[in-house]
Amino acid sequence: MKKIAIQGLLGSFHDIAAHQYFKTEQIELICCSTFEQVFENIHRDKTVIGLMAIENTIAGSLLHNYELLRDSGTSVVGEHKLHISHCICCLPEDDWSTITEVHSHPVALMQCRKYLSNVPQIKAVEAEDTAGSAQYIKENGCRGWAAICNREAAKMHGMKILDDNIEDNKHNFTRFLVVCQPEIADTLRPIEKTDKSSLVFSLPHEEGSLSQVLSILSFYKINMTKIQSLPIIGREWEYMFYIDVTYDSLTRYRQSIDAIKPLTRELKILGEYEQY
Repeated sequence: MKKIAIQGLLGSFHDIAAHQYFKTEQIELICCSTFEQVFENIHRDKTVIGLMAIENTIAGSLLHNYELLRDSGTSVVGEHKLHISHCICCLPEDDWSTITEVHSHPVALMQCRKYLSNVPQIKAVEAEDTAGSAQYIKENGCRGWAAICNREAAKMHGMKILDDNIEDNKHNFTRFLVVCQPEIADTLRPIEKTDKSSLVFSLPHEEGSLSQVLSILSFYKINMTKIQSLPIIGREWEYMFYIDVTYDSLTRYRQSIDAIKPLTRELKILGEYEQY
């Protein structure tokens, strides 16, 4: 049985993603309040695998998670993309006429912004988790409160669903990364089957430094699927670049890494894995 650390509670989107990714295996979930706690569990027990959201097609990248990943020393060994659908739910004895507040994770509230704008009398309140909001309302009998979460979480906690599929964009997907200690990475994904890699590096503050790196990747026929820059604290106008690349030749990919290494600073391979 695999131990999987997630941010959120049972019924959360992380829970759903973990069960889908490890659908052929038995798993034991370790539910954490924060992403920091996910990595703490991985460091405490090297057999623990982490699963964390990294980007959403509407809300964008979870920037803090990039920093956590870089500093953690863990390896990315997989990815999963989950279609995100939200409902709004409340206690069975409540209805639209009694609801004054809606609680959910900030990203979920952002993804339902247009829907919520049509009910301006209801105050949006940020919480740690989608499923956790439903659980809290149910366990504490919070009359007049609603939660935004997925349908399964609402049903799990005995909540009444007022409306379903309330996300503003129906093409709403979240991408999750599967991470672990480097010592067990090879047991979770055969390196010869990898065709995607996540990298991070900084560059000299010189004209054309990024374009040189991109030109080399292009020369080796390495496809860049994402680039995300984050400022380096204490070094004005310098940035860390997080990039995802795909490749159909492991040898050519490794040659490209050797070629860009002299042009970069602090180059680190965050993980090599199969693209979803």
